[in-house]
Amino acid sequence: MLGLKHKQPLPHVHALKNIELEIKAGERVALIGHNGAGKSTLLKTIAGLYPLSSGKRIVHGKIRALFELSLGFEYEATGRENIFYRGLLLGQKPKFIKTVADEIIDFTGIGEFIDYPIKTYSAGMLVRLAFAISTAIPGDILLLDEIIAAGDANFMQKSRGRINQLIQNSEMMILASHDFSSVRALCNRAIVMDHGSKIFDGDVEAAIKCYKNTTQG
Repeated sequence: MLGLKHKQPLPHVHALKNIELEIKAGERVALIGHNGAGKSTLLKTIAGLYPLSSGKRIVHGKIRALFELSLGFEYEATGRENIFYRGLLLGQKPKFIKTVADEIIDFTGIGEFIDYPIKTYSAGMLVRLAFAISTAIPGDILLLDEIIAAGDANFMQKSRGRINQLIQNSEMMILASHDFSSVRALCNRAIVMDHGSKIFDGDVEAAIKCYKNTTQG
């Protein structure tokens, strides 16, 4: 027997409201705000993952977004095979993937396990492989949702060096973060988000002060 019960339609939630934003080449922009302020939503909207209900999204350049690192993994396949699967998912051609495959494998540090099915990997090995693949793909516009840390202390140091290299090689970078030390070190502009709205856009220190004032008020 199948029973159906009428449900009231869910109300529309506008995660972002009246956002007008222009970011130019050379800028390193931080998005700061409380949890649920709209930082990650704005990043994913810029990446084209969320549709717009109004307005326009205009992007000049190739976006490189580091969000879901393990997206596209096939757990029955080997690590080596997954390098190609994920590379294709990220829009790369087989010829390019072949040129970076050895470097990706070396960066993971997992040795012979690269030819084992990834269902046999530990969580740390899986994170290493996902990080190495995701950060081997270049892009003009780098989108980061927090600074990514992966694996043990030695690998975390390698991963931070890799992220810094990606930032240096990108035309522009947008970082959503709660870590003010990273914001100060990496960004030359900051946007404060609050309940889906942009309430400040400008100097990093002034933005941090604005954020603290909103959380203390």
